Amino acid sequence: MENQKRVLELSEKYGAENCIVLIGGGEEESSALAAETVTAGDPTFAGALAGVPLGLKVYHPVEPEFKESVDEDVYDDQIGMMEMVLDVDEITAAVSAIRNEHTKY
Repeated sequence: MENQKRVLELSEKYGAENCIVLIGGGEEESSALAAETVTAGDPTFAGALAGVPLGLKVYHPVEPEFKESVDEDVYDDQIGMMEMVLDVDEITAAVSAIRNEHTKY
């Protein structure tokens, strides 16, 4: 809930068009829920983003768009091991589908 409040405050301060959210859910379902929350609004109606469709750009670190944008050594050091245990294809499909449907910017 606190993270939703921070995302809302930052999008108001800097403009939603200038914000990108990087989520780190370890499963497809949690990643999809986080992506939906910052794009279409909190589907559980429990937090600061309930009914607030910010339309923010959202990525998971295992998505190619993010991976290609960071230094390879840093990525390997910080995220590389997680790629071996996460279902990268499921997470990528879920987050990109929500981003494609709900992102405004």
